[in-house]
Amino acid sequence: MNTVQNLGKIPATIVTGFLGSGKTTLLSNIIKQANGKRIAVIVNEFGELDIDADLLRSCPLDCEDGSAAENKIGNGVPQNGIPEDGIYELANGCICCTVEEEFLPVMKQLLARRGDIDHILIETSGLALPKPLVQAFNWPEIKQHFTVDSVITVIDGPAIADGRIAHDPQQVEAQRNADESLDHDPSLRELLEDQLGSADMVIISKSDMLNEAQLINIRQQVSERVKPQVKMLEVANGQIQSDLIMGLQFASEDGIEAVHTHHDHHHDHEEDHHHAHDHFNSVSITLGEVDSEKLVAIVDGLIAVNTIYRVKGFLALPGKPMRQVLQGVGERLERYFDRAWGNDELRQTKLVFIGKDLVEAELRSALEATVI
Repeated sequence: MNTVQNLGKIPATIVTGFLGSGKTTLLSNIIKQANGKRIAVIVNEFGELDIDADLLRSCPLDCEDGSAAENKIGNGVPQNGIPEDGIYELANGCICCTVEEEFLPVMKQLLARRGDIDHILIETSGLALPKPLVQAFNWPEIKQHFTVDSVITVIDGPAIADGRIAHDPQQVEAQRNADESLDHDPSLRELLEDQLGSADMVIISKSDMLNEAQLINIRQQVSERVKPQVKMLEVANGQIQSDLIMGLQFASEDGIEAVHTHHDHHHDHEEDHHHAHDHFNSVSITLGEVDSEKLVAIVDGLIAVNTIYRVKGFLALPGKPMRQVLQGVGERLERYFDRAWGNDELRQTKLVFIGKDLVEAELRSALEATVI
């Protein structure tokens, strides 16, 4: 790392990892304990409904009114298209595919507000590759003003311990193998190795669900796929001290060309290029107030008969002043109240399902039975 060379540059932390690995929870906790540091957040999750961005906007239950807003840039008035809360949403494809079209304009907006920003957090799409994004920091118009503080890869501890990589990788691989057009798609294991290969630090999430033997085994697996200097941290419920992953000063862009990935290999051999997430689809559902217990039971049933990898969103419950968050990875569903509904806010239930061959009409029809 070259601290002198990067003095005066705005540092950016890139957080990558599969869908449901815990990226959003981790970032949310970092923002909560920013201690006055002004943070801009770029969210680029796969899905039509920007649930992750809304989660990051939420004031935590234990924060005083206004304290969360002080941790993010903005003065309450949008300027030149800049969001007032410092949350930048890139919804038209993953950063890996749209660096020039979407990422560069956002960075120019941030540059215009450089006096208001201390740090940038970037949450990439669950199946995105970090290398193209890090490479973009070497573009002259970005390199002069910004640096990659570090690349953090978050892995799902219990999934790795079970040898699953993701919730059901065997099913995903079987679907890919049945489609000749996907001959050159990186497998989930290759995608994970590419994310780990670009990492400056690895976060093993959900460590409270693992025993010591499992943690040792995961550390061994990861150490075989990362650079020797990469540190590993175990995290439960996304709880981590912000100074453990911010201010690391790795200047990752300086060494990114030396990182060789499976993605590079396919391009080097002039093979047809597809992104794994091109073959996923997402469905967004908006409803009124719902019966939470009934909805969870129906979602469980939908997961059993559909290829659903991720479900996330918010529930509006009758008579409840607070919004309930629903998040699920595979068959693991969790609910919690995150904040009170605003006085002028429309009380609606909003959910997004991410999976394969999902039919909106079928999902909507099943969920409408939960509306009160």
